[in-house]
Amino acid sequence: MDMSIAAPRIMDIGGGAVARIAALLDRLGLAKPLIVTDPMMVRLGLIERLTKPLDEAGIGYRVFSDTVPEPIDTVIDAGVAVARAQPFDCIIGFGGGSPIDTAKAINILLHAEPGAKMRAFKVPVAADHAALPLIAVPTTAGTGSEATRFTVITDPEHDEKMLIAGFGALPLAAIVDYQLTLSVPPRTTADTGIDAFTHALEAFVSRRANSVSDAYARAAMRLIGANLRSVFHEPDNHPAREAMMLGATLAGLAFSNASVALVHGMSRPIGAHFHVPHGLSNAMLLPAVTRYSLNAALPRYAEASRLAGFARDEDANQVAGAELIAALEAINRDLAVPTPEQFGIDRALWDARRKAMAEQALASGSPANNPAVPDANAIIALYDRIF
Repeated sequence: MDMSIAAPRIMDIGGGAVARIAALLDRLGLAKPLIVTDPMMVRLGLIERLTKPLDEAGIGYRVFSDTVPEPIDTVIDAGVAVARAQPFDCIIGFGGGSPIDTAKAINILLHAEPGAKMRAFKVPVAADHAALPLIAVPTTAGTGSEATRFTVITDPEHDEKMLIAGFGALPLAAIVDYQLTLSVPPRTTADTGIDAFTHALEAFVSRRANSVSDAYARAAMRLIGANLRSVFHEPDNHPAREAMMLGATLAGLAFSNASVALVHGMSRPIGAHFHVPHGLSNAMLLPAVTRYSLNAALPRYAEASRLAGFARDEDANQVAGAELIAALEAINRDLAVPTPEQFGIDRALWDARRKAMAEQALASGSPANNPAVPDANAIIALYDRIF
């Protein structure tokens, strides 16, 4: 099998690794970073975990923290203006998936001609070029963005979450420090954890899976399946937090090299139209989409169930597949994942936008990677089912 595998050049993984940021910059020959983060990281002082070692090393930097939870194109434009104002030699994305995705998009647009817009880079365009080396430092165990060649940016004018894919979005380096997740609140812990499991599962059943992405996905599902409930119910459980952080990064490597599928294709429009956080919309969809897809890749789903600890090694495929669906439904109950209706979405508005959401899901290309490839009517029926 021919494969083309992409991953960051350096990944510094371990508790306290963020303290080594200055040494990493020195190793890469970099000394003038633009830090892209979010207001909460600044307000809570968590950004100091990154800036203190830079200060101690005498490295100057600027912080851009005007990001939003679901990145939008106007914020990217503002970040590009900041990046053009000084001679930075790298960008550091610090935070959850949104700041890191924002940093990626700024870097891609910074390479383009002045006046270019993010919409020009959405899939199927290959966004293979960026202006500066990018270093990603995640503070949640979920998106895996520190290891992927993707970013997702919302165009509010068109109510569309745009998938941007290419080597321009791939970080040069990543610092994966589980200690940064210890203060993450339970809702975010749950949503990002289910997001990470979705990445691993979709990569594993994707029509674009390969032996390398399979290895990442298998390892990720073992780690996440064993520790997802623990980090939610025991937030100070360091071994569980460390396992989840590593699992999320491995899941990111898996789907970056195999792609996601129907859950993500359907999830992005929910976020764009109804402002549901990405991990939460994935969680809303995962049991129903898995049930829809199960028999199209039963051996794969059954193996995933066994790897995650939801089924026994001796269970037949049909039994293991059923246990996977039951476990995903139970996780949503245990981790208090709401339905769209419970989230507060109006039913009439949901119904009115189902067709547009289905069209946007299909246009993203992700549903084509699914074991059971849906048409618009099948996607609309799934939107109905989860409401």
